[in-house]
Amino acid sequence: MKKLILLTFLCVITIISQAQTSLVDYLTTAMPKRETRAVWLTTLANLDWPKTYATSPERIEQQKQELIDILDKYQKANINTVLLQARVRAATIYPSALEPWDKCITGVEGGVPDGDYDPLAFAVAECHKRGMEIHAWIATIPVGAKGSLGCRTLMKKGFRIRSFSTGAYLDPSDPSVAPYLASICGEIVRNYDVDGINLDYIRYPDGWPRPSYRQGDTPDQRRSNITAIVRAIHDEVKAIKPWVKMSCSPIGKHADLGRYSSKNFNAHDRVFQEAQEWLRQGLMDQLYPMQYFRGDNYYPFLADWMENCYRREIVSGLGTYFLDPREGNWTLSDLTRQMYVSRNLGAGHAHFRSFFLTSNKQGVYDFEKQFNAALALPHAMVTSAPKGAAPVAAGASLVVRNDDKSVVMRWKSGSPYYNIYVSNTYPVNTDDPRNLLFAHYVGQSLRLKNVSPDLFFAVRGMSRYGVETPALQEGDNAVSLAPSHVSLLANDGNTLSLPAAAKLTDADHYVVLTLQGSAVRSVKAKTIHNNQLNIASLPNGMYSLQVWGHKKRSFRVGYFMVRRGS
Repeated sequence: MKKLILLTFLCVITIISQAQTSLVDYLTTAMPKRETRAVWLTTLANLDWPKTYATSPERIEQQKQELIDILDKYQKANINTVLLQARVRAATIYPSALEPWDKCITGVEGGVPDGDYDPLAFAVAECHKRGMEIHAWIATIPVGAKGSLGCRTLMKKGFRIRSFSTGAYLDPSDPSVAPYLASICGEIVRNYDVDGINLDYIRYPDGWPRPSYRQGDTPDQRRSNITAIVRAIHDEVKAIKPWVKMSCSPIGKHADLGRYSSKNFNAHDRVFQEAQEWLRQGLMDQLYPMQYFRGDNYYPFLADWMENCYRREIVSGLGTYFLDPREGNWTLSDLTRQMYVSRNLGAGHAHFRSFFLTSNKQGVYDFEKQFNAALALPHAMVTSAPKGAAPVAAGASLVVRNDDKSVVMRWKSGSPYYNIYVSNTYPVNTDDPRNLLFAHYVGQSLRLKNVSPDLFFAVRGMSRYGVETPALQEGDNAVSLAPSHVSLLANDGNTLSLPAAAKLTDADHYVVLTLQGSAVRSVKAKTIHNNQLNIASLPNGMYSLQVWGHKKRSFRVGYFMVRRGS
């Protein structure tokens, strides 16, 4: 029944998206605050990056600039996740103690770039500078051509390798494969501040003989072999940094559905991936199913992934490359319709691959910028970790406004990251993604130029698991107790006498706050008579009082204590 309801909803959404005449119609609906928007950045054969070999200091700088230009384009489209191919074919784009350098970096297998240049370290720094997550994309089972340096290295180590017309592959039934691939991923996680490990081709290869049903070679055993590799990698990664997201890119159809055939090509039965079971067991935090299909080969199978996500995240892999007439015959509407439906079902999206997005095939990059009109945070991981404490202002206020229209924000917190929000209303609604100014920000101060006095700011801490703290609003105060040198405002428990200075302000309204910064009462200035503020409804305790002017500037009037009875 649940599946029928979801599929019916899916059909309705599809019809609506087909009927839309402009993106503006769609963007009148609420934008998601949490949504993974990803791109696969391919280094294999220099397909996406790099195009220049790092054979001299000048060429290294050129290689770096190529990546900067790509990431800048992502940032302008509010992409928040980069899947960078770090292990290509038994060779790497970083200095590894286990495998040789891939030739995409210098043009030579095993070639070491000049100086201390580390492409992966550079990519991590540049992604984080832009508030993006970076996931190390690992090609697992393929090891390249049989004569390649990476393949020969593995053969010398004694791994069982089989060759087909498409290349050479590790044998998933080889018991030494799981710990070896786990050590590859462990090396990356130990040495780099990556946000995720994305396993590609974690399956039996195309062309591999069908199960023989001899010596334990059965479909169930093959699925067990692949799952053992996944579990070994998961356990290794999570033991080092439990916040690093585990994901993989399974075949886009998990299995045949009741009314829809996978046409003999699916994850579970054809290539022996139990991807939905990996979600259930917590071996995966995300899935990026490669849904490079259209029509009934896409929508029902997306619904199936969403129905069986076990509260974890599905990011639909889009066949963006089919927009190029040399690759396929897709139209832009084929792709945008999938993006509409994915968003409505709560799935993210990932473009395969970078070149076809950034080169704006059929206007797809222009659409991406409009579709992602507001920033979004990647989904928080499923975790029982509590929210951290809200940041507190480092001074008298979170925000200091200067005469040159600049704003300086300073706060204190133990969070590794911060999300900065801005709005022309107070308090800032930090659940509205349109108010998100900076995501995944590192640091505890920020200076902004030419800021309108009508804007308000807020900041929320964020853990490495993506969980946000409560917000520190611009009007909140860092003080936990009234300073001993400040005279308390006079009151009799029912009315508070406003000081003379308060009458001199361009007052619009007064706000009573707890010492933790929560507003408990707001009173329009024009309703106050004889300079007396009614506080009869407030329970006993300590409070602060702020006055807000008509120009939306606030001032702290002082502190007062309500104490009635014994």
